[in-house]
Amino acid sequence: MSTSQTILVVDDEPDILRLVEAILTGQGYNVIPAKGSESAVRIFERMPKKPDLILTDVVMPGMSGPMLVEHLLQLDPDIRVLFMSGYDDRQVVQKYVVEKGFALISKPFTPQSLGASVASMLQPRVGTGVDSTA
Repeated sequence: MSTSQTILVVDDEPDILRLVEAILTGQGYNVIPAKGSESAVRIFERMPKKPDLILTDVVMPGMSGPMLVEHLLQLDPDIRVLFMSGYDDRQVVQKYVVEKGFALISKPFTPQSLGASVASMLQPRVGTGVDSTA
């Protein structure tokens, strides 16, 4: 499978970042890794074409995933977001991810479940006038 879709992956754990990058690259996506939120903001602001999806950890030092997304949504209100967390029962995850209607995949995940979640997030949006035939 080959796709031209780009995913900005944000995690403060280098091993997880490399693993997610390997999984998604193997599934045909163009992956741009960012080690932490500050790095993600710098990368996002310099990208000539914005990513099709932001895949970010929730709990990170400094700027959390929800804070990062809030900032990036101010720069581009149309970005799609998928959060990942090993703490899906934590209050921050419930309050800033689940209750706000964002999608969440729990760690640990399998390559198949990650791929399915990402593919689901990248489906054409219905009613936008852009390829809503799918």
